[in-house]
Amino acid sequence: MLRLSLVTALTCCGAPALAQQFDAAAAFGAREYVEQASLSPDGRRLAYVSPTRGQASAVYVVPIDGSAPPKAIAAVDGKPERVAGCNWASNTRLLCTVFGVISIDGTLTVSTRIAAMDHDGGNMKVLSHTRGTGDLLGYDTFGGSVIDWNPGVDGKVMMMRQYVPESSTGTRLAQTEQGIGVDLVDVSTLQIRAVEQPSRDASEYITDGKGTVRLIGRSASKDYYTTGVRHYSYRRAGSTAWQPLSSVGPDRTGFDPYGVDPTLDIAYGVKRVDGKIAAFSLALDGTLGEKLVFAHPAVDVSGFARIGRNQRIVGVTYSTDVPSVEYIDPGIARLIQSLQKAMPHLPLVRVVDSSEDESRLLIWAGSDVDSGRLFLFDRTAKSLQELALSRPQLEKVKLAPMRHITYRAADGTMIPAYLTLPTDGATKNVRAIVLPHGGPGARDDWGFDWLTQFYASQGFAVLQPNFRGSAGYGDAWFQKNGFQSWRVAIGDVNDAGRWLIKEGIADPSKLSILGWSYGGYAALQSAVSEPGLFKRVVAIAPVTDLDRLKSENQNYSNYQEIVRFVGSGPHIEEGSPARHADSIKAPVLMFHGTLDRNVSVYHAELMQTRLKAAGVQSELVVFQGLDHYLEDSDARTQMLRKSAEFLKAP
Repeated sequence: MLRLSLVTALTCCGAPALAQQFDAAAAFGAREYVEQASLSPDGRRLAYVSPTRGQASAVYVVPIDGSAPPKAIAAVDGKPERVAGCNWASNTRLLCTVFGVISIDGTLTVSTRIAAMDHDGGNMKVLSHTRGTGDLLGYDTFGGSVIDWNPGVDGKVMMMRQYVPESSTGTRLAQTEQGIGVDLVDVSTLQIRAVEQPSRDASEYITDGKGTVRLIGRSASKDYYTTGVRHYSYRRAGSTAWQPLSSVGPDRTGFDPYGVDPTLDIAYGVKRVDGKIAAFSLALDGTLGEKLVFAHPAVDVSGFARIGRNQRIVGVTYSTDVPSVEYIDPGIARLIQSLQKAMPHLPLVRVVDSSEDESRLLIWAGSDVDSGRLFLFDRTAKSLQELALSRPQLEKVKLAPMRHITYRAADGTMIPAYLTLPTDGATKNVRAIVLPHGGPGARDDWGFDWLTQFYASQGFAVLQPNFRGSAGYGDAWFQKNGFQSWRVAIGDVNDAGRWLIKEGIADPSKLSILGWSYGGYAALQSAVSEPGLFKRVVAIAPVTDLDRLKSENQNYSNYQEIVRFVGSGPHIEEGSPARHADSIKAPVLMFHGTLDRNVSVYHAELMQTRLKAAGVQSELVVFQGLDHYLEDSDARTQMLRKSAEFLKAP
């Protein structure tokens, strides 16, 4: 049985070394040892991305039979290039997506490229456009994305790519096409064949997983900004003519397609019905016959489960108190059930990748007290081999169970949440943290959470509320969103703190609040709205001024969508914590990265200035060169260590 050894993981791939004195901040702050993995079409090789120093990563390839150790075939330094993931284009050729956050004319943006290489790292090439001889009339930051890994020709992939027009003087060799098109690309020779001509308003193409483009999505725009409306068209099998399929609004009304099943000749997608998102299929035979695939009475459908190089849709994903999949493929359903039965301590099971014939499956399994591990399941031999641990440094570390609970809000509404008690076994009168999630169009879920587990290891009880304004529970729960309906959302967050006190879990003098992104906003706004409840506040990459959140996105194409989401009215003034810094009485600690595209570092800097002017004890830690997610083990370690010391201070 192959297993990437713990020794190999810690010495070759930059994972933190185990010391006799356990360093919890370093262990929990470390990036995952396997950040992404892919199985070769023949199922004989595994490629995976593993962190090194800072934001840097290396790409490794290892034979599944264990005949050779993992070999590093490529690496990036994270300044700014980072690896998003690698997948096999053939049994001997890999494609890796590299990205970086860069500044163009003072505006932060993400630039991507796709690099092709042999399984040993040789013959590396960048899959860029064949350009003309002119000068670009715009910025070419989108390096393309693979929309079909199995277009019927080995060693070729179908790519969606951006065409930027060029200007020239005295020649007609400039490239004049503009927009998003589709090319069939040979990943060894870089020869291309145009499949779909570039279209200025095209935003998405969906294939049948076998080399035929069946759907196109076009984004509606006004005055150079997208409106949030997308119009989809489809092709009948064997036809080149586009026919109308659906229109999807900002509120996700209308059929939103996710994929095509060529055998059934249908498109799978979601749409909102009776205030909740459900999964449907539409016939692509010209009738547009609609069928309900799955709907849950209490929660939204979140998407679809896929398998293999064809990205075949095999199930519908949703979450009640635990993440779940309603499988529509009976064979895969039986397989997952058997794996869950064989590994009862790892109930969260998903298929990461598979060989082309789906006889070998790359499986991830985990739980609330297991950060996850990779397995190879051979369906022919009926064997299950453990390959690697997601966080090897936590293998022998005691973790705290996460329990789903509900608590009563001030208006009587029952709020779902997750409670994690300290790992030392204490259950009453302990230090406690309310940890609101980001978004606000998001929700927390049951499973391993490195932030939660770190603070539990430090003696804190942690409560993660899915307050009103969270996604996943339907329209009525989402309200207008957590910004426009901030009084309801923040009220629920404050009630989470009161519940911890009422139940005797939290020592009222040691109750704190900590959040990231929208959660950071919620932490600060909670301290504004109820100054005496939380004794200490930690905000990571927080929104602090709602007007600023709108204006700083003016150079992005989705500016009007953000303006509409944040809204206008009295809540802009009342719901911006930087405008009410003098109401905050608790000490504040903030962290922010300088390359944050989601929320500008200006928000934290403004908050720090206002807090200091109001005489509030506060500190801002700025991480140079890091983005919204602080994907740097050293930075995360520093953040965890410093925040724990801050939260424990008398």
